[in-house]
Amino acid sequence: MKTNHRAALSAAVIAIGALMPMLGSAQTNPSIPAGTLSAFPTVVQTGTKPTLTWSINYPSIVEDFITVTPPGIVTPKENLVCKIRMLGLGVTSQNSNGSITYYRTRARIRFNGSSSWSDIYDGKQTDKDVQQQKIVKTYNVNRNQPIYFGGQYYNNEWITFYSTLSGDNVRTLINGQTPPSNIPDYNAPSLEQFLKPYLDASGKVKIGPMDVIVFMELTHTASQKSNIGYDLQDCVMLVTFSKP
Repeated sequence: MKTNHRAALSAAVIAIGALMPMLGSAQTNPSIPAGTLSAFPTVVQTGTKPTLTWSINYPSIVEDFITVTPPGIVTPKENLVCKIRMLGLGVTSQNSNGSITYYRTRARIRFNGSSSWSDIYDGKQTDKDVQQQKIVKTYNVNRNQPIYFGGQYYNNEWITFYSTLSGDNVRTLINGQTPPSNIPDYNAPSLEQFLKPYLDASGKVKIGPMDVIVFMELTHTASQKSNIGYDLQDCVMLVTFSKP
């Protein structure tokens, strides 16, 4: 006689139970493998067993697709798409009445062998696109062509432009790496609020497996690293890579 499908379900539940931590964790940490499982048939004869089929998908990691040359040059290993979000623009000054002045800041990029810089974003921390950390630019980048990032702020005129081609005022890191000591600790009051979601309590970078985060110091030179103002929070971007 036929039984109900409890036999199949019991086997499936046991196997699914083993996979559930991966499935649940994948919702919050996409760098963890995710799996699927199915049982066939769902109704079986007494004494027979269903066939269980499962698969595990191991996610890509950004190091498979790009090379990061410290402090901040990114080189694709194949043709890719990169989407850029402005996480924050932190060049400010405090007025005598306690109010804050936010300075216009622009982030720039050179890629695909170009000798000229293009604007990624030009604006202030108070802009809606920055506050909501929207994607502001999408680029198709070519294999083996380095990507350079740079930035500067405006105070009656454009102040010194810093880039990955000039010193180490521009840094690029991937998930799990430890930021330079110039970046304030997670619980430090000088850490910008816009940066907190992208660092964990142990002080490491917390971003997606196909992301890089770009930190810029735009108000101090590399020779002023001991100055408290050298904190690499003047312009911060999140760059997400994907296949075309």
